[in-house]
Amino acid sequence: MNVYRNADVTVLNDQMMVPGIGFLPVNAFVLHSAEPVVIDTGLSLPGKADAFLETLSSALDPADVRWIFITHPDRDHTGGLMKLLEAAPKARLAGNFACIGIMSTEWEIPLDRVYLINPGQSLSVGDRELSVFRPPLFDSPATMGFTESATGVCFSSDCFGAPLPSAELASAADVSEVPEADLREGQLLWAAADSPWVHTVDPVKFQQTIDPIVAMDPSALLSSHLPPAFNRTRQFADMLTLAPRARPFAGPDQRALEELLASFEPAVAKA
Repeated sequence: MNVYRNADVTVLNDQMMVPGIGFLPVNAFVLHSAEPVVIDTGLSLPGKADAFLETLSSALDPADVRWIFITHPDRDHTGGLMKLLEAAPKARLAGNFACIGIMSTEWEIPLDRVYLINPGQSLSVGDRELSVFRPPLFDSPATMGFTESATGVCFSSDCFGAPLPSAELASAADVSEVPEADLREGQLLWAAADSPWVHTVDPVKFQQTIDPIVAMDPSALLSSHLPPAFNRTRQFADMLTLAPRARPFAGPDQRALEELLASFEPAVAKA
């Protein structure tokens, strides 16, 4: 994992290669507020939970974490959750009813440490307020993001994400390193693949979910699946406006899978 710090936020960057699509950044974050907040906990792949905790420890002592904010319970956001809850005994787990409920089907979530919060509400973390909202694009009914009042950073969960052409770009510290054409193409592809319902929405009503972000004009947009973006609010809002009319996503089919498997070198038979 890669670690980048900008002002009050540390980015814990991982990535995964999606065959035929590109390299998808997978970010978690630390908000260094008076009551430190960890936003999401990385991939749920073998060894990733320990790696997440080790990487987090380079940004702060896990025992100092006071809040764990899960934007939604997909497995690329919850990998290190249970280990972090163990390593951060004073931390509370913030999420909405659906988020906590879905995670409870897999783990024994300590309900006495849960803090239920909904879009439209706010959470005090000592020296600032987290204003919770539902991002315009999402792949889970439990999805929430938030803006924080001290620096104006917006954490947008999956919204604004993009698969990128290379591992190097997926691990970039600033989205300005990504060529503009690759960025726009990747964001519209991600919008169609991650939120396929966007092609069925009323454009006027959809725009009403975008306008509040434009009005916020956050200092940075931090997506789970994109390098950090600074001063990109209008550009990203324009991209969202195009999403309902973008080409629908169609993933590889069985024939493509068989062709992929056939391209692999045959396994060496054991003696």
